[in-house]
Amino acid sequence: MGAISGGLAWLWANPGLFWGAVGEHLLLSLTGLVLGIAAALPLGLLVAPRPRLAEGAIAGAGALRTIPSLAVLAALLPLLGVGFTPSVIALALLALPPVLVNTVTGLRTADRAALEAARGLGMTRWQRALRVELPLAAPLVFAGLRIAAVQVVSAAALATFIGGGGLGDLVTQGLALLDTGRMLVGAVAIALLALATEAGFGWLERRLTLRMAGA
Repeated sequence: MGAISGGLAWLWANPGLFWGAVGEHLLLSLTGLVLGIAAALPLGLLVAPRPRLAEGAIAGAGALRTIPSLAVLAALLPLLGVGFTPSVIALALLALPPVLVNTVTGLRTADRAALEAARGLGMTRWQRALRVELPLAAPLVFAGLRIAAVQVVSAAALATFIGGGGLGDLVTQGLALLDTGRMLVGAVAIALLALATEAGFGWLERRLTLRMAGA
């Protein structure tokens, strides 16, 4: 109870610092996620029709997923220095694998009859991909987005180690200053953001699945 009361006391005394850290954390997470999606979706569309490229992309994404988040941040440090930019690039790299794998898998398992009908209507390769394949793969793609979003929100806490800011700053500052209240507020806020992201994307995923089933 002492730690909880200490956390509440710190939060009551430092609302501006807390909400500033929350804003930084959300900006890091959203920017990294958007960049990861922007890279993964076109790449998935490009390699899905080509079996060897698709297998290579999935294998590469799987290898990237095995690298710890902190190692990705450390690898970018000598290349890009510290601050917001390397943190966002690292988060985008973490977001890319689940979106890419689910996009390729979803496109490669799309209904063949629907694709043949689209081909019969004279649609080009990219018209079929955007108008037929991607909508059919949408539930699986969105599942990849959910996984990526939760990973990015959680990993954004590590951006503090290369000067990226966010809620991780509260945790590291709390450790350095032996300020249990500050550390607890940062840790709990990160956990709550990750849970809220999981719940929000899970709800959207269920809605999308039901809508696709109804269609």
